[in-house]
Amino acid sequence: MATIKPFLCIRPDAALAHRVAALPYDVYNRSEAKAAAAKDAISFLNIDRAETQFPDETDTYADCVYAKASELLQARIADGTFLADPVRSYYIYELTMDGRVQTGITACASIDDYLGNVIKKHENTRAEKEEDRIRHVDTCNAQTGPIFLAYRRNETIHSIVEKTKQNAPLYDFTADDGVTHRVFVISEPSDVAAVSDAFSKIDSIYIADGHHRAASAVKVGLKRRAAHPGYDGTEEFNFFLSVLFPEDELKILPYYRVVRDLNGLTKEAFLASISEHFTAEPLDNTAFSPSEKGTFGMYLDHTWYRLTASDSLRQITDPVDSLDVSLLQNYLLAPVLGIGDPRTDKRIDFIGGIRGLGELERRVSEDMTVAFSMYPTSISELFAVSDAGRLMPPKSTWFEPKLRSGLFIHMLGD
Repeated sequence: MATIKPFLCIRPDAALAHRVAALPYDVYNRSEAKAAAAKDAISFLNIDRAETQFPDETDTYADCVYAKASELLQARIADGTFLADPVRSYYIYELTMDGRVQTGITACASIDDYLGNVIKKHENTRAEKEEDRIRHVDTCNAQTGPIFLAYRRNETIHSIVEKTKQNAPLYDFTADDGVTHRVFVISEPSDVAAVSDAFSKIDSIYIADGHHRAASAVKVGLKRRAAHPGYDGTEEFNFFLSVLFPEDELKILPYYRVVRDLNGLTKEAFLASISEHFTAEPLDNTAFSPSEKGTFGMYLDHTWYRLTASDSLRQITDPVDSLDVSLLQNYLLAPVLGIGDPRTDKRIDFIGGIRGLGELERRVSEDMTVAFSMYPTSISELFAVSDAGRLMPPKSTWFEPKLRSGLFIHMLGD
């Protein structure tokens, strides 16, 4: 059963929250991060990506970068940009994008639940990406980017959330990208106890987004345990900052694929090669976004095609092999285009669905040859893969809207 606990939150002054809140550190490359951070000195991106404070030739992973992140965080606490709440609380984090609302509980999850697979994963992590956030969390002595978790809807939690949202929010602002962010505090002791009890009866929590942040937080916790052999499990380093959403409020966008060449094939030979497993219907210049599982869009030589998987592929029931991303990889990208390992092959790139089909056309016109639009993976498919103890192929899900960093900070203590 899950341990999801209230925490002592460090958070922005209400008048500054809209300026502090920043998109996650990993949605930017270095030049983009530097340009975005320069727009506002108190944007949390300055702390999340502290290499932006140094000349471009400075190593992104130099010791001075992590020291600067800690220095900036302490400076923002000292100057009143951030305030320390005196009571352990849960926080409601509501995001509204394109009229759709999703509401989560900001809290701290247990590293033991992560290690014991109560908190379930669906992606592998890479050591080099973990190491950056391990050093950031350890040096700052704080978790600053919440892990995006999902759970099956619970009526007790839902009713407390809806009741609390009748109160005045701590924050209410619309970011430059049009996403509205509202935050409320669950302050009634009976409500805090009820939320904690409800989560304690939930046997599975799922990482939706933030596998590397979660793995890094856990490894910092284990490092602190090793340094404090007398720990009793209540210390802050035993928990990590999270926002937990009911699965019925989440929306997954597709993750598109673009490939640099046709693996030495002519257009005609390529179309013939894929015909064993897919029917290709040309659509001329009509961009195609799939509306059902087992269908794909393909943009090649200024023409859009609707690809439909064969009946035999549609009958696959394995929770991983039946995913559309798996069908495309296993029966087209690998055997026809030679993309054996999409994690490492430089001939393939991935484009989040938020960027639209026009981005696929642009990439094909500039540096790629063929693009594929996808039907999004469903949250039920994500749960099924995680419940089976399996892993999804890389770049299977794209969640929107993104949780902002800097609205909630969890200090790890001594």
